[in-house]
Amino acid sequence: MKREESIEYFVECARKDFSFVEKNLSQIINEIKESQRKELNYIEEFDEESVLLQLNELKKSFENKDSKYNGKLFGVPVTVNDAICVKGIESKAGSKILKRYKPLFDATVIQKVRSEGGIILAKTTQDEFGFGSFSINTEKVPKNPFDNECSCGGSGGGAGGFTAYTKSFHIALGESTGGSIACPASFCGCVGFTPTYGLVSRVGLIDYAGSLDKIGVIGKSVSDASLLLEVISGFDENDSTSLNNGFERKEVPIKRIGVVKDFFDNSDESVKKIVGEKINELKKFFEVEEVSLPLNVEYALSAYYVIATSEASTNLAKFSGLRYGVQGIVEGKHFDEYFSEVRSNEFSEETKRRIILGTFTRMSGFREAYYLKAMKVRTVLIKEFNDVFEKFDALIYPSMLTVAPKFSEIEKLSPLQNFSMDICTVPPNLAGLPHISINAGFVNNLPVGLMIVAPHFGENKLYSIAKVIEFE
Repeated sequence: MKREESIEYFVECARKDFSFVEKNLSQIINEIKESQRKELNYIEEFDEESVLLQLNELKKSFENKDSKYNGKLFGVPVTVNDAICVKGIESKAGSKILKRYKPLFDATVIQKVRSEGGIILAKTTQDEFGFGSFSINTEKVPKNPFDNECSCGGSGGGAGGFTAYTKSFHIALGESTGGSIACPASFCGCVGFTPTYGLVSRVGLIDYAGSLDKIGVIGKSVSDASLLLEVISGFDENDSTSLNNGFERKEVPIKRIGVVKDFFDNSDESVKKIVGEKINELKKFFEVEEVSLPLNVEYALSAYYVIATSEASTNLAKFSGLRYGVQGIVEGKHFDEYFSEVRSNEFSEETKRRIILGTFTRMSGFREAYYLKAMKVRTVLIKEFNDVFEKFDALIYPSMLTVAPKFSEIEKLSPLQNFSMDICTVPPNLAGLPHISINAGFVNNLPVGLMIVAPHFGENKLYSIAKVIEFE
């Protein structure tokens, strides 16, 4: 990417001439409306009046040269995954049960974006509560900008789709539990940056699975994505899982990279060819060797879905039609009857499936056999990664085994086949490891993603390697 196309360049220009902000915002608002006319379904919620109010506030900052004027995101439009709370804007995590829920507060990451002069533009479409690999478990299914008959990837398909669709300066906030940033980034040809678990505050995130959820970034380039991650990272005293570490972009020395043979060999031939070519280019700069993660390949998916559904079952218990979102008819009904009726009507089939699975694995008599065993397996899988990282700075392999599938192909998949699509993205998410998906090329005009995984707090290793790939 040329420097003139980067967010940093835009911010420099905006500080000199505010018309850069106005023109860019006008253009991206038109793109949102155009995407809505075409029914591309990237945008879940858009309040133009709120956006224009933010623009007016920024103009005052420009005139007064205050803290927002000096912010890293001055004038930059930022779209937000629907699971992240934005004050006064409907935030329902892609669900029906949370319709009409308008938070009374901003998530911590939204506060940080605003403080750096960013403009909260719109909420993007996602699978309900993040449940899915294709963004089809939602009322508005986003369509891949490269082929409208194909998926944008899940669960954050709206963020990936709109980032690829817009020609304006823009960055997206996403959320990942098992691959909801890397998958849409791969299918839409963007950069998806998922941080170490705990590096970014989860306050204001409508949760799926507390020990797995992470807020990250989808951008047009490594520079753009890493800039927003830098802004949103850091300790939050209101988040018990928040770590004292922050992220400050800098290039670090990289010596050895491991190619995960298992994921590479199981990919489609076309994907293998494109990613293989990129790996050969990397050999000019780094030592590249094959490596295997047999335990993660065998057990990561099973452990992940036991843990994720167990935690989702607990987290979703609070949605009963009493305090948040949709409410039913109370008169003449016992609480249990009312509660069951609302949840039966408003939860999708996929959500019900995961609640039932998670409730089963937490039941007395089964908890030790399933949930606790999965947590022990998780520890073993983390150790396998850590052992490999003693020899390698980072690992590399295809982000997804295939390019974006057609919706007609997805309809034929069983629930188990759907779950299996996450085989490449689940292991680093389960281990809480930072990872980045970057476009490696195209097959039949559809993007192919390349995944880089680093040790905990190895975001700068990802940044350094991804920059080399981007400019090759």
